[in-house]
Amino acid sequence: MTEKKGIMVMAEKESFVVKALIKKIIDAGHKATYVKPSINDLNNIWDENALLVYYMDNNDCLSAETERFVADKLTDSDVEFIIIGDPGDVKQVCDGLSHNFVLKTFKRPLDNESFMATVEDVFKGIAYENRKKSILIIDDDPTYMGLVRDWLKGTYKVSMAVSGLQGIKWLGSNKADLVLLDFEMPVTNGPKVLEMLKSDYETKNIPVIFLTGKSDKASVMEVVALKADGYLLKSIEREELLKQLFEFFEKRKG
Repeated sequence: MTEKKGIMVMAEKESFVVKALIKKIIDAGHKATYVKPSINDLNNIWDENALLVYYMDNNDCLSAETERFVADKLTDSDVEFIIIGDPGDVKQVCDGLSHNFVLKTFKRPLDNESFMATVEDVFKGIAYENRKKSILIIDDDPTYMGLVRDWLKGTYKVSMAVSGLQGIKWLGSNKADLVLLDFEMPVTNGPKVLEMLKSDYETKNIPVIFLTGKSDKASVMEVVALKADGYLLKSIEREELLKQLFEFFEKRKG
């Protein structure tokens, strides 16, 4: 997996304070880039970075389109998000995006020591370990995936891929704590995707749970024989799915 080392410092203007913040980050050994809160500008550099820092001057706010873009990107990647600003302005952004997307907020004037400690946590992986678990769903049925994502998104960070190859490509630049993998898919089916994941050093330790629509004994035994980390029937109800996933992650803590 390619390690992301960059930090996007987003602000309406590249003011003296923003330039000083970028210099402090660079002096600490990290790459930092100023970016305007523009969809095009953010999209051009998003995949190169591990952290988005939004520095807000008085009464700054994101446009509705940029807010939706940032929310979608934070959902579908492992980029962390920090906001710096006055409490009222920060709350407005947090409410618009959902607090689940925000790793930490800081008041102005910035406590540089605390801010840099959080930045270091992100790059040491501590922030990733403490945040919501990330689940990638790979399924060729977008309607079913959308339903499951709606069920899980309040508890987990959920991303989706409509094919096995798309899922493998996503895992090339993002982290996942679990893959929910459709067993029956055209072209590259679930067993083949599992084989590809387990044969790659970067993905071999990611747990995989199969999703299957077949509940007869022969089909279930076929799934179990592949030695994934489990299987779930697609007919499972929301509460049972949440329960099963909670128990799965609790067992892995031990």
